[in-house]
Order: sequence, then C-alpha cells, then structure tokens
Amino acid sequence: MTVISTARDAENLTLTFVAEFDAPPERVWQVWEDPRQLELWWGPPTWPATFDAHDLTPGGSSAYYMTGPNGEKAHGWWRTVAIDPPRRLEFDDGFSDENAVPDDGMPVTRTEVTLEPTSDGTRMTSVSRFASIEQLEQLVQMGMQEGMLQALGQIDAILADGAVAS
Repeated sequence: MTVISTARDAENLTLTFVAEFDAPPERVWQVWEDPRQLELWWGPPTWPATFDAHDLTPGGSSAYYMTGPNGEKAHGWWRTVAIDPPRRLEFDDGFSDENAVPDDGMPVTRTEVTLEPTSDGTRMTSVSRFASIEQLEQLVQMGMQEGMLQALGQIDAILADGAVAS
C-alpha cells in the first residue's frame, strides 16, 4: 500500500496522510490535475467519484459526486486556494447538494497537498485542517480517515498504467 503513515491530531485539528509513489512529482501531480484520473481514486472503491467540473486554478472550483454501492450520491465541492504545480495544492473541500450549492450545515476542510521528490519517486503529504474538534470527529465518524486510506491506495495502479493528462 502506498500510505506510509496517518495521524489524527486533535490539538492541531488536523488529519494527515503520507504516501510514497514510484513516480516523479510531475506524474503524481497529474492524478490531481486531470479530472478523469482524479475520478479513478478520489472516492474509495465502493464510492467512486465523478467530477462534473474541475478548475485547478487559484479561486477555481470543482464539483463532484461519489456514487455508493446502492446508487446513492454524495455531492461535494472544492475551491482551489493555491497551486504550485507540481509541488503544492491547497483547497477547501465541502459537501453540497446536487446543484453544487455548498451545504452550510456540514464541515469544510482546508487541505494542503505537497509533493516532494525522493530517491525512488515522490512523497505526497496531505494535511486536512478542521475548524473544531467536533468537525474533525464528525468527519472521522463518517468514514473520512478510512475512505482516504482506501482512496489513496488506488493511486499506484493509475500511475502504473502510464496514463498521462490530456
């Protein structure tokens, strides 16, 4: 599995995942940049994602939904805060309705992704920040930690297939 560590930090209100890949940062960046590749891993295997919009520029927005095993849909959105390809991506991530209108009753996380070259490929660190311990615990209870572990575990296969961003 690609994930080498996870850490839930209640004091700093963060959930961190560190993964390593046998590909250079430029290639790993493509699994974030290309919506068709992003769809192959963003949701866990039983909740695959579909991106209806994906504007990975500062201030840009993305709209997606994940489809559950019984056909149910969970909608979400991103707002890109900062981008420095192929090294860094920062975005807000939240829940929405089917029209991509944010659900103000649900938590919004700020996620920062960094890609660092290693002697064997890339180390990707993803840190999600929460507004409160209650929001952190709510999303963990909803399966965020386990879902991200499963989702990140799908990236190796995408990198191995040699696909490139279009």
